[in-house]
Amino acid sequence: MAWNEPGGNKDPWGGNRGNQGPPDLDEVLRKLSNKLRDLFGGGGGGDGSGGGGGSSHGARVAILGVAALAVLVWLGSGFYIIEEGQRGVVLRLGEFAKVTQPGPHWHIPYPVDSVEEVNVDQVRSAQHQATMLTQDENIVDIDLAVQYRVKDASDYVFNVRSPDMSVREVMESAIREVVGKSKMDFVLAEGRAEIALDTENLMQDMLDSYEVGLVVNNVNLQQAQPPEPVQAAFEDAVKAREDEVRFRNEAQAYANSILPKARGEAARIVEDAKAYREEVVARAEGQAARFQELLAEYQQDPEIMRERLYLETIESVMTNSSKVLVDVQGSNNLMYLPVDRLMQQRQGSAGKGGSSSGSAAGNSQQSTSSSSNSSSSSSRRRMFDPRSREVR
Repeated sequence: MAWNEPGGNKDPWGGNRGNQGPPDLDEVLRKLSNKLRDLFGGGGGGDGSGGGGGSSHGARVAILGVAALAVLVWLGSGFYIIEEGQRGVVLRLGEFAKVTQPGPHWHIPYPVDSVEEVNVDQVRSAQHQATMLTQDENIVDIDLAVQYRVKDASDYVFNVRSPDMSVREVMESAIREVVGKSKMDFVLAEGRAEIALDTENLMQDMLDSYEVGLVVNNVNLQQAQPPEPVQAAFEDAVKAREDEVRFRNEAQAYANSILPKARGEAARIVEDAKAYREEVVARAEGQAARFQELLAEYQQDPEIMRERLYLETIESVMTNSSKVLVDVQGSNNLMYLPVDRLMQQRQGSAGKGGSSSGSAAGNSQQSTSSSSNSSSSSSRRRMFDPRSREVR
């Protein structure tokens, strides 16, 4: 039978509900204390005269149990796990205590210790756009991007109030210093990589001096250009500079192709001159040696050598002449013209084309010269005849 049905006289707390009144609160607390006391191993108490003391003791036990449970929960809250790529900075009463590596750890729970997790593998980025003044008092627009990451978690958390903002300020200061020491043409053209490297080194030095706990991975000078109102003029100047470089390269290529040929031609001419000199010297030395031999022969028998030299001279002259001059003693000289030989020479000269007139003139001059030489030789022959040993 349910306790609240008609005729029921007991409630779930064991009291008598015959009068259908509310349960006694003191009795409820007393029974709850007894339950907790039985749970924690306390002695049993009756409902007699010691009831008041048992109720107070049970309340204390219940409070101790709740406190113990709260302590366990509080100690359990000190367990934490650091993910891979992160570091845990432990603060004890607001002061740095240690840095924990990835994995499970325990610290004294709040408010004694607290943990701040810092991602040291994350690559952070910052970008800066500004108009700057160069060394030669020109203005350029700079677009700079920087990538960095945390190097020391404790320095990153404690030494600077806002490390990421400090990176932006350091970046602006460094790029302005580097650009201010460079000329505009250097910034816009070939010096962009060098400017980025100098900016990275200067930023790292400044961050290390501030002990921010950051390391700069990369600095990229994305854009460097003159201000927009003068960009057209600078583009023309850049094109002119490129044309200058192209023309210089073409001239250098032409010089590289001409100079070796000229040097080779000069070397060939020098070698030909040396060969000609050696030939002339050798011929002169040979003629001198031959003259010395003839001189020795001439000194032994001058008359015979005169006759021999005369005959050799006449032979060399007559061999190149197409006319024959007959010296007849006691009468006029007789000239013999070999017609067949002259006809062959004329036909050979006619087959040479435009050079026939020159060849004919040359032959005529040669014939005239030969005749003159023959006449002079005949005259000398008549004036002195070594065979007759007398002068005519």
